[in-house]
Amino acid sequence: MTTKNCRWGILGAAFIAQKNWQAIRDAGNAMLVAVASRDVAKAQAFINLCQASAPHAVVPEAMGSYDALLARTDIDAVYIPLPTGLRKEWVIKAAQAGKHVLAEKPVGCTADDVAEIIAECEKHRVQFMDGVMFMHGQRLQRLRGVVDKEIGPVRHIATQFSFMSDEEFLRSNIRAHGKLEPLGCLGDLGWYCLRFTLWAMNEAAPVQVTGRIHSETRQTDDSPAVPLEFSGTLTFADGASASFYCSFTTANAQWAVVSGAKGLLQVSDFVLPFSGMKTQFSLTRSAFAIDGCRADMHAGRQIETLEEPSNNAPGSQESALFRTFSQLVLSGQLDPRWPQISLLTQRVLDACLRSAREGAVVVSV
Repeated sequence: MTTKNCRWGILGAAFIAQKNWQAIRDAGNAMLVAVASRDVAKAQAFINLCQASAPHAVVPEAMGSYDALLARTDIDAVYIPLPTGLRKEWVIKAAQAGKHVLAEKPVGCTADDVAEIIAECEKHRVQFMDGVMFMHGQRLQRLRGVVDKEIGPVRHIATQFSFMSDEEFLRSNIRAHGKLEPLGCLGDLGWYCLRFTLWAMNEAAPVQVTGRIHSETRQTDDSPAVPLEFSGTLTFADGASASFYCSFTTANAQWAVVSGAKGLLQVSDFVLPFSGMKTQFSLTRSAFAIDGCRADMHAGRQIETLEEPSNNAPGSQESALFRTFSQLVLSGQLDPRWPQISLLTQRVLDACLRSAREGAVVVSV
């Protein structure tokens, strides 16, 4: 490839794509060529809205057909934020058209879907990656050494990702629709909890999991119920364990804690860094001291701050995601790690959901 920029198209005008519109612009090695919707007017409205907020030097073209966008020869890669229930079809079509694919998560409705997606991408020699942005942030790169050298061996990981929805969300948002998003909060939020856990464990698969659905909703009579509130546990071969909680009916939270033999890592905003120009984490090595009748627990807590912006600015995890993907495309070197971690995340998610549907039984992975 001789172009200095990876040329992008977007399939769908979903809300999450607004954020990635700017991330493509700020990646430094990417340009957005076109946005497609089933309705060209909707694609144009999306472009108008985003261009007013974060203008591209060359305004992307609005298209009224996904197939027509995939047929273009001036597009190298596509970002696909379509609902999970539709995603497999269009990822496979994109791969068959020779387009590299960055897809929203959860990648598929089942691990079999994801395996099929990966097989097609491998067959057509295109890169596949899911859109978990925190995997590309400066903070997570720093945390690798912290977990391995200053926390480990890891004994337990705990995560929570939640937000409080309203009646309108339950009534009309696709994330509560059983046909469009059959995994509910587990797919939308739990995916991040599971990915962080697998990352902390150096992508080792758990040997057993359990899951529990605490509440669920059925948006229409002809669609299946989806989880609104879910918790799960994971057990690993070395004896380490993990717990996670995700919910559409609980106040905003996105924390992660990694406990090990040497210390405790805490991240208060592991998915979406709190607004500002810095990211943080804390490392705690508490000490218990007894002096006669006096017993003291010394905090031993230190906070580390990185110069890393949130809010989609250049240098943020969002722009880093598109920069990393674009560099792979431009280099012509595919990285098999990214599709494999997607497949592992989906396998663990499937096992947790199976456990929940069968009464919280232990399921082997």
